Amino acid sequence: MSDTIILLCPGQGAQKVGMGKSWYDSSSAAKTIFEEANEVLGDSLGRPLSEICFEDPDKMINQTNVSQPAIYTTSIASWHGLRELGFESEPIATAGLSLGEYSALHLAGAFSFAEGLQLVAQRGRLMQNAAEASPSTMIAVMGDDNTILELCEEARGEDILVPANFNATGQIVLSGSVSACERVAELSSDRGVRATPLSVAGAFHSPFMQSAADGMRVALAEATLSEPTIPVWSNVTAKPHVHSEISDRLVDQITGSVRWAEQCTSMTTEYDGGWHELGPGSVLRGLMRRIDRQVKVQSHDEP
Repeated sequence: MSDTIILLCPGQGAQKVGMGKSWYDSSSAAKTIFEEANEVLGDSLGRPLSEICFEDPDKMINQTNVSQPAIYTTSIASWHGLRELGFESEPIATAGLSLGEYSALHLAGAFSFAEGLQLVAQRGRLMQNAAEASPSTMIAVMGDDNTILELCEEARGEDILVPANFNATGQIVLSGSVSACERVAELSSDRGVRATPLSVAGAFHSPFMQSAADGMRVALAEATLSEPTIPVWSNVTAKPHVHSEISDRLVDQITGSVRWAEQCTSMTTEYDGGWHELGPGSVLRGLMRRIDRQVKVQSHDEP
């Protein structure tokens, strides 16, 4: 195993029932993180966060206001669990997909676990509210990148439709009004691409999220963000965060495109080390296979 590592932190969509349970059971350090999360969030979700993650009795795990703090907590718990179980390699850089950027920033020392959790919980609430205010959705499109972007232009019409996530070469998620996303689905086969509607609360990373971005600007202005101890890569710029601009980039990210493929390509050129994806899931390992097959990512969904 490499002495130096690059940590990748998952975003919304990685959530699942049972997430973090094996870490909680096998590591006292991971258990402490879940217990702290329960204390920080209190009864704001109606149940302790750990109970929702492990059992989800009320079928809440896919709600944006729940999944975001759940994924953040599970990611950090898996890291503490790894350390306690003897994983000694030191991270030289971190990155996270959308929500995962908050996990990455915490791991680089920008804010405490509790401060990050409060920001993430607020982000989830604001994005859930924005989604409920205006019906909107997202659709994943697989095929030639230029064809997908041309399709986006063609299907937009008088509606909102933007590229939200450049996940990997040949995989772009479009975000916008329900009618525009339906036109993408209708036109896709004629354009030689494959479109898959996503089951999401709303059009994330699009102008539909402007109210959430405005709310997070206020929340981040009240937070104290320390200078990261290692580079944390930004979804918006596809470059390492500049300390004085972190808050602005996190606000921009809510309505702007996530340039994950470009960001990962730059990182693989920049760093020589082991690549590790924190829990839950293994979404980022799958995306890296499409971005650069030479880079092997080890996922830590479970101990």
